[in-house]
Amino acid sequence: MSTDEFLARFGAAGQRQPDPVAAAQKAMRNALPSRFYEHAAVLERDGLFHVALDGRTARTPARNALAVTSRPVAEALAAEWDAPSDKIDPARMPLTRLVNSALDGVADQHEAVRAEIVRYAGSDALCYRAGEPQELVALQEKTWEPIRHEVEAKIGARFILAQGIVFAEQPPTTLQAVARHVAAIPAPVALAGAHNVMTLTGSTLLMLALHFGLRDADAIWAAAHCDEDYQIGIWGQDEDAAERRAIRRTEYDAAVLLLRHG
Repeated sequence: MSTDEFLARFGAAGQRQPDPVAAAQKAMRNALPSRFYEHAAVLERDGLFHVALDGRTARTPARNALAVTSRPVAEALAAEWDAPSDKIDPARMPLTRLVNSALDGVADQHEAVRAEIVRYAGSDALCYRAGEPQELVALQEKTWEPIRHEVEAKIGARFILAQGIVFAEQPPTTLQAVARHVAAIPAPVALAGAHNVMTLTGSTLLMLALHFGLRDADAIWAAAHCDEDYQIGIWGQDEDAAERRAIRRTEYDAAVLLLRHG
């Protein structure tokens, strides 16, 4: 199987990001092909860093060169392809799938992607708080409020909070402020990372906090799972849920790399 044939079969292209857990599970159900190349490396060419398999530039499912402007991203991509194995497992290549999607989908749809990030801010998870029990109310306050206030200070706008599932419409000026900062995220690679961070955390506010450098990746991940971790503390961890969360974390780490270095 050639490089192009493999990427066409297993790459994740499209205008919208796939659900990472479903994509990984689907990939794992497929028969894994044998590794058809000896070595993956990074080649600098025409101002881009190409992922090359045995010296040949890899291509996305839409036949775009698997090439980015960031050496750290290209090196991480090459590391996925160069991992020791006699099989090629796309479930273990979250960065490749995300970059394929960025180059084949986000590149032509970046305004729609930016608009979706802004729409998320209109019903951001951090703006919807529990009314009880008091322990969860206090945990959300402690975890989310500092992040919200710091992001508000950076964008110069305020978010409205709500309790429970009652919808709270955010002021147009707040969403406009979010849009201005989202517009500054470079397309397509960093923007694809931003979109996936937002999707996996359920929060544009958390994505912006990471983008602005207000918190590190671990702190943002923990904040996104504030409610879930509270429930785990009471009822314990479900094995299947833990496995799904671990898969999402690999997708999140790939997205963080793109957001920071794309």
